[in-house]
Amino acid sequence: MVNVDKKPIDFMGIRKAAGVVSILLIISSFVILGFRGLNLGLDFTGGTSVELEYKQAPDLSDVRGRLAEAGYEDFVVQNFGAQTSVLVRLSDAFDDELAKSVTEDLRASGAELELVRSNFVGSQVGDELKEDSGLGLLLALVVVLIYVGMRFQFKFGVASVVPLAHDVIIILGIFSLFQWTFDLSVLAALLAVIGYSLNDTIVVADRIRENFRKMRAGDSEHIINESIHQTINRTLNTSGTTLVVLLALYFLGGEAINNFAIALIIGVLVGTYSSIYVSASLLLALGVSRDDLIIPPKEGVAGQEEENEEPPEWLNRM
Repeated sequence: MVNVDKKPIDFMGIRKAAGVVSILLIISSFVILGFRGLNLGLDFTGGTSVELEYKQAPDLSDVRGRLAEAGYEDFVVQNFGAQTSVLVRLSDAFDDELAKSVTEDLRASGAELELVRSNFVGSQVGDELKEDSGLGLLLALVVVLIYVGMRFQFKFGVASVVPLAHDVIIILGIFSLFQWTFDLSVLAALLAVIGYSLNDTIVVADRIRENFRKMRAGDSEHIINESIHQTINRTLNTSGTTLVVLLALYFLGGEAINNFAIALIIGVLVGTYSSIYVSASLLLALGVSRDDLIIPPKEGVAGQEEENEEPPEWLNRM
């Protein structure tokens, strides 16, 4: 039995203030998205793709600088397979002369390279990607709701899905605010954030369920506080080590994955907060109690216990 004499940190004591902060962040994100929208990358808007093969592996930052000096705007430069293969994506409409112009401008710096091929990604493909990505995020949340509802209890399912939506909306709002490019890598980061935040939430939810069944004293708020107190070290250690890796990825990974790393960094920070306050606060708001987590007796067990309740023979002789 868990000792309840030692009072845990009162995490839920500021849940109302945390709820106000979350609501303000959500509303602000929606307002910013409504006025500024997302700065969609070429994956969603379409554009020209130019594949180049260098004789020696180039410095991608130098390639970007050369293109900027030549007057190109809204372009993405990244390796394509080998270190000597470079993919340049531009928002300009497709033109055979455009690919040749890019090649010649880069050759002017003295680099030895060949144009492999060029093609155009139309806006129709971008529209399909936007629809599919939105459906993918929605499907992920629905699957989480069903899984957690079956694995734990429906109230836990709601308290797990709402924080995930909370995290995604805030990340989108921040990207809209700073007009960072939203492309497929950022979409992948959002899906990764859903998985990361869900993992944190499940750990806390599992401990809450366990303590509701083990602890014989204390109300729901006390039990949830105790559960968070027991898992907080694990949560902070996991978040801290993950952030170290993501910061290294941001500073050392190159410009091509900067936005991916930024989305994950924000997601880890917001996800850690939401797994503690948004999820647990929702459980209290939904009125979770011991009755919700009682294990139903197996069929036949109750009847068997009744049969075993007959007093022993030696007692009848007294």
